[in-house]
Amino acid sequence: MNQSSITLAFTGASGAAYGLRLLEQLILAKQQVYLLVSAPAQIVIGMETDFKLPSRPTAMAAFLSERYQAAPGQLQVFGREEWTAPIASGSSVSKSMVICPCTSGTLAAIASGLSRNLIERAADVTLKEQRQLILVHRETPLSVIHLENMLRLAKLGVLILPANPGFYQNPRNISDLVDFIVARILDHLDIKHDLQTPWGKE
Repeated sequence: MNQSSITLAFTGASGAAYGLRLLEQLILAKQQVYLLVSAPAQIVIGMETDFKLPSRPTAMAAFLSERYQAAPGQLQVFGREEWTAPIASGSSVSKSMVICPCTSGTLAAIASGLSRNLIERAADVTLKEQRQLILVHRETPLSVIHLENMLRLAKLGVLILPANPGFYQNPRNISDLVDFIVARILDHLDIKHDLQTPWGKE
């Protein structure tokens, strides 16, 4: 069981900057990262950033490793139907999984126990093995369906962490708002960071 690794998934919700910034911080913190990127996420990343991610997992891993200066083997990218990936089995589950950003469709699939692709399967394994699962949902407004799915997962111990940045630290730009959310994710992963000052401290 690889409890020292973190599985990170990007889905097709708006807010690619959250996921990319989180990936950067995890690599900076010397975490082993297993990365999953859905097809819609690749499209959104191309629309919202200047990234042109390669499609093949090995090429994507090389591109992102160079961009964020990852150590050799620190970042592994798996294909959407790569069922031989370690995260597809409870015998090699990561200590934590974060889906950032998380679409309502992905959230619904996890709440229903579906495993149609590796992202959903990895989340299902994380749940059944009672590991930490964080869903960074980014959509508004929320329907009753969304809320009921969130409640169902929250009752199972899933952390629902909406991409809902605060303003009390007087953000000066979009990067400050992104860092607010990424800092909260890192806090729950118990990973030290310098993205923001904790409340009540100068």
